[in-house]
Amino acid sequence: MSAATQGRGLVLGVVGTGRIGAMHARNAVQTPGVSQVLLVDAAPEQAERVARSVGADAVGSVEELLGRVDGLVVAAATAAHPELVRAGVDAGLPVLCEKPVAPDVASSLPVLEHVAAAGGVVQMGHQRRLDAGYLEARRALRAGELGWLHSIRSVTCDAAPPPVAFLATSGGIFRDVSVHDFDVLRWLTGEEVVEVWARGSNLGDPEIGAVGDVDTALAVCTTSSGLLAVVTASRYNGAGHDVRTELQGSEGALVVGLDDRAALRSSERGVTFPAGPPHPTFAERFADAYRAELAAFCELVRGERENPCTPQDAVAASRVADAAQESLVTGRPVRVLG
Repeated sequence: MSAATQGRGLVLGVVGTGRIGAMHARNAVQTPGVSQVLLVDAAPEQAERVARSVGADAVGSVEELLGRVDGLVVAAATAAHPELVRAGVDAGLPVLCEKPVAPDVASSLPVLEHVAAAGGVVQMGHQRRLDAGYLEARRALRAGELGWLHSIRSVTCDAAPPPVAFLATSGGIFRDVSVHDFDVLRWLTGEEVVEVWARGSNLGDPEIGAVGDVDTALAVCTTSSGLLAVVTASRYNGAGHDVRTELQGSEGALVVGLDDRAALRSSERGVTFPAGPPHPTFAERFADAYRAELAAFCELVRGERENPCTPQDAVAASRVADAAQESLVTGRPVRVLG
């Protein structure tokens, strides 16, 4: 953080004011130590509308925004991420970028090189790393409370699918949904995934299959130590938005996401847990994590903490997702290339 920003609140800029961008803008306005939030969008009326609703200010161009902020939040469409990240680091700004770095690993690598050459700081938006449950699971695992792990099961299931038009450009269910599971698998264990075997099915809207995606998928991952992890995803979880990760070890087990809003119920007589309503979407499930992510970014801008998720981390998770998508097509196990 420059000397000019010391002693005053941070000014943050958000590029892209769709659902994620609007959420980041709202969180930024409510984050202690932030004095102003500036918004810009390819549709100016959208930026104006979101600015009015959250108490921010809209500006006319990315160039204007870059000259007035201390940190940049990139929440535009994935195809725009490389250009915006480059622009941010070239302006000397720390950047918080929604995942992924770029539409595919190949186009991500030049961005990593640019960031490194510029000495830039880029935090990636894998918000589960800032979720209290995942943080506790990582602490317990690192403290040896679970012994050695023999298996991990990670679930991400949406209550209903997004529009088919989105799925046609999302890159597939593993890149769109399970990449978060792949990221926390690496982050929790400190190991790399070396092989993936995947399967998928389409039992819902046939249009999902028509655009080249599946509505339900499973990936069996093997890490560098031989640990097995099963990652499952679905677009049709009518019980609600379901994100859980189960860690089973020689001395104990932990489950992230097993609370009174878990999207499941027990068939055992007399069991009433969970008692609360399930989360309808990821935004409610990870509301606290997204707020913590924005607060962490402000600390990063001020030079008060280490980067919780680097672009290299995001690309490593994307490599696993790419391998899973390839395995889904070929039906064969695929080695993850580093």
